[in-house]
Amino acid sequence: DAVGDAKLFGVYLGGTSGVGGEMTLGGTDSAHYTGDFHYVPVVDMVPGTTGYWEIVLDDVTVNGQSISSAKRGVVDSGTSLMVVPSNEIKSIASTVGAKQLSIIPPLNREYSIDCDASAPDIDFQIDGKTYSLTKADYTLDQGSGQCLFAFMGQDIPAPVGPLIIMGDVFMRAHYCKFDVGQKRVGFAQIVKSADVVV
Repeated sequence: DAVGDAKLFGVYLGGTSGVGGEMTLGGTDSAHYTGDFHYVPVVDMVPGTTGYWEIVLDDVTVNGQSISSAKRGVVDSGTSLMVVPSNEIKSIASTVGAKQLSIIPPLNREYSIDCDASAPDIDFQIDGKTYSLTKADYTLDQGSGQCLFAFMGQDIPAPVGPLIIMGDVFMRAHYCKFDVGQKRVGFAQIVKSADVVV
């Protein structure tokens, strides 16, 4: 992209640890992605009103099976985890082998998964393309052999919701280009930095 393209910005959130992320105003940084961008139009959150980087989701699947009824997603760097409808979080967690930390609030909203166990990808189907989250993408190592499953349940009420908030977890796995001028979001294959031990 040409430097000075003032109506867009690129976001790179670094490796799995999030170290070394950057925002490029007016363009993108080609050192952090490879190949071409696939663009998806931003849709109204309610008729006639935009306000989020909201896009249409074809589906969210694990091993080809749908795991969410939400057909809208918001690409949002201001949300750390992935947010799904609260009535779906238990089944999504179970599908990948995550278990509820406790039945006692607020720990009943968090799930853990054995860091060493294998687990399937979670695939976001967007405009005919697949954007995967591997187990390394959707878990956060807590240093105890147990990883945090980086999804949580929270309801976004109608008419805006239901939707999935595709937070930092998604954005660390895919380079995102926010095109304000053309009201679209572009996704490209990320080139992850080596995780740096601080």
